[in-house]
Amino acid sequence: MKITRDTILKTVRETSEELTKRGLVRALGLSGDQRRELRLILSELTEDGTLIRTDRRTYRCSGTLPRVMAARIDHIDDQGDLIAVPVKWEGKSKPPHIIVFEKMRHKKSAVHANAKLGIGDRALLRIEKRGDVFTGEVIKTLGEGPQTQLGVVVKGGRGWRIRPVAKGSRYDHLPARGQMESLGLKDQDLVLFELSDARHKGDRIARISEVLGSANHPRSASIISLYAHNIPLGFSSDELAEASKLSLPALSKTRQDIRDVPLITIDPDDAKDFDDAIFASPDDSPKNIGGHIVWVAIADVSVYVRPGSALDKGAFKRGNSVYLPDRVEPMLPEELSADLCSLRPNEDRACLAVRMRFNAEGDKIGHKFVRGIMRSHARLTYSQAQTVFKPEGKTAPEALAVEDILKDLYAAYESVKIARERRGPLEIDVPERRVRVDEKGNVISIEVRERFDAHMLVEEFMIQANVSAAQALDAKNAELIYRVHEGPSHEKIQGLSDFLPALGLKWSMGERITPKRFNRLIDSAREKDLAETVSMSVLRTQMQAYYGPKNGGHFGLNLTHYAHFTSPIRRYADLIVHRALISAYTLGDDGISTEEVSRLKEISEHISNTERRAMAAERDSKDRYIAAYLQDRIGAEFEGRIAGVTRAGMFIQLDETGADGFCPVSRLGVERYIFDEKTKSLIGVETGGTYKFGRRVKIRLLEATPLTGGLIFEMLTDPEQGKRPKNVPPSHYRNRTRPGGPKRGSFKGKNRKRSGSR
Repeated sequence: MKITRDTILKTVRETSEELTKRGLVRALGLSGDQRRELRLILSELTEDGTLIRTDRRTYRCSGTLPRVMAARIDHIDDQGDLIAVPVKWEGKSKPPHIIVFEKMRHKKSAVHANAKLGIGDRALLRIEKRGDVFTGEVIKTLGEGPQTQLGVVVKGGRGWRIRPVAKGSRYDHLPARGQMESLGLKDQDLVLFELSDARHKGDRIARISEVLGSANHPRSASIISLYAHNIPLGFSSDELAEASKLSLPALSKTRQDIRDVPLITIDPDDAKDFDDAIFASPDDSPKNIGGHIVWVAIADVSVYVRPGSALDKGAFKRGNSVYLPDRVEPMLPEELSADLCSLRPNEDRACLAVRMRFNAEGDKIGHKFVRGIMRSHARLTYSQAQTVFKPEGKTAPEALAVEDILKDLYAAYESVKIARERRGPLEIDVPERRVRVDEKGNVISIEVRERFDAHMLVEEFMIQANVSAAQALDAKNAELIYRVHEGPSHEKIQGLSDFLPALGLKWSMGERITPKRFNRLIDSAREKDLAETVSMSVLRTQMQAYYGPKNGGHFGLNLTHYAHFTSPIRRYADLIVHRALISAYTLGDDGISTEEVSRLKEISEHISNTERRAMAAERDSKDRYIAAYLQDRIGAEFEGRIAGVTRAGMFIQLDETGADGFCPVSRLGVERYIFDEKTKSLIGVETGGTYKFGRRVKIRLLEATPLTGGLIFEMLTDPEQGKRPKNVPPSHYRNRTRPGGPKRGSFKGKNRKRSGSR
């Protein structure tokens, strides 16, 4: 028998099991010189990628999959199926997609594995090929597998190491052999790496996958934060190609001309996009004397971003825009976010608007959604609008041109505010700090954002528009994604109830929990000059808001119906709500698809996760910039407040910058301290000296690490007098060797814990 490439490939394809070289010899009935010929042909086939030699020394055709393999969930397709790709793929073509399912124990039918698996998870699959489609039955879930991490290359006494930038990372790692030379790495280079299971003298081996630049660059704070939280960067060529072909839609039966409505935009002075415009006027209806009509017009993103398009897939992947001190990572390309969907003054723009009617008491008595072409009549900042709302000097020239419009807006707001106060949403005024950077990425200032009536006016009208969207879709029994904020859990309320007596305040567990009740608690704390402490405690009892297809109400706003409608440029949830409104009210043929409706649960979970991911990246980036800003002030003293207490020490929030840092118990003096959970305090075992959550203190800055955003403090304020704790273990009475605790080399070294903010 003559051995050829074709005979070998045919045998590999038609054999049910993967064959080793010895198995091929038996299957082909070869002997003598034919074995050597087989070895040469197999070598050629594997070198040119026609065959793949597996880890088990078996052979299979390129483009095929083994019967059992590990795969990673890559995305959810338009039908709601989980799509996986092989964890390891050695073929030259792109890895094939695998439709993932699991079999129910007591039924013959197969169901999707969505309940157990999410994007990024891994699973062991039993593979079958049905025509040109691969399917994979879940045998076992494997978790997320090796994670790409961000680190910086450092050179020290023990040679080259990779130091993770994640807060709380304790150990450095050893670069894989030869990578320093082959990649041309330098001290302080930022790199992406994965940890292997291999070790060398106790150090984990890290394999570097990409070099990102220098950690010393001022803008590295944002780069680190984006990569550390896996924020997608940039846009695909398909997305950019789609965006470049878009143009303003024409008027039609479903798109009205509302350019005569004098809508205006009011945004922060550093706003990058303008996606909402407002207008108000007195209601001239005799049945609504003293009432108002309020328009809220939102950029119509859905006309440009169609379900299943490249732009839609990219927007879903990102979930939302990410706002950092020196940049914005937008959800949509600039052709949309900064042009076609930006409501710039005196330019025609597509919009989805809601016309709301309010009575004299501020209650909303009606709403109607309109798809149209609008034109913004002015672009104002909050501070400019404020010169009309609360005139304390000269009216801003930009506001003077639309003064009558602004006065009508404020009159409508004064009415709506009455209903807001009656509704009683949660009122926790937490100062928002803005980090300002120059063009090179250097921090030039850290300031508190001012809160004007103009802010609250726009905010309240946006809330009412969001309520209208949820109510309108609910009235049509339409599927949508709600914004849900559940009430506090019993455990969190119990913790608050246990803590308040230490401040001389009470909370009865038997009374109904409402936002108004929290507001009364904060008001009573204000009389004792404890409003900030109690506000922080109340904030910690609150659940995190999320997106979901079931209406759970919004506890914080004290609303029964709430959905996000007002920012489709930067939030995918709003885009889904727009599409749902278009379908429910027959406003076009580009509404929500049946495939989207079938997977609203998966979409909700995904965008809830991307929102948390973005918030973490934004917080970490701000922390890193602040640490860089304070790096030259080591040894300086600051005023702050204890914002968290643990057994290891206290988190301190600085008044000046709003930054969070850590004060270890070793920096509280010679006395030993124990942690009291109920009062959220550290209590000295010998004197009873106490540091309580919320207390104002003075600290000294010992360390500022821009790489992680970590700040380390030393306590300068003496503890308050208190009672010695009972039943303290004898180990807590051991004397320390020096004031301030054992020497730790300024918290440097391999085993130190580079602690940062909470």
